[in-house]
Amino acid sequence: MSSRRIFSGTPWEKVVGYCRAIERGGVVAVSGTVSAFEGKAFAVGDAGAQTSRCLEIIESALRELGLSRADVIRTRLFVTDISRWEEFGRAHGEFFRGCEPATSMLEVSALISPEYLVEIEADAVRSVR
Repeated sequence: MSSRRIFSGTPWEKVVGYCRAIERGGVVAVSGTVSAFEGKAFAVGDAGAQTSRCLEIIESALRELGLSRADVIRTRLFVTDISRWEEFGRAHGEFFRGCEPATSMLEVSALISPEYLVEIEADAVRSVR
């Protein structure tokens, strides 16, 4: 079974050895995504804006594979401060309104850089249309 891989060009991809997204057999896994913008953290300190930016990056990778946010069946939010769950959750809820996936939100002690408040993974399935 063949795979299609999407790369975003972040410096971490080559160092760590991963791709932004991979599709195999109609199933897509999107790697953990932080709110990077032009090589830096986007909206430092703003949990909602960082969440929205992560989801935009994920959606861009999905579009390259011919999918949309409606094809996402699961997300995982890794956050550095769970007490801000409503900020993360509100942005997630607005993004997925009408096509809500299963999700988890988990607090972690740190992400790749202290400026990042959230990292999001997503799984999608190609719909038969």
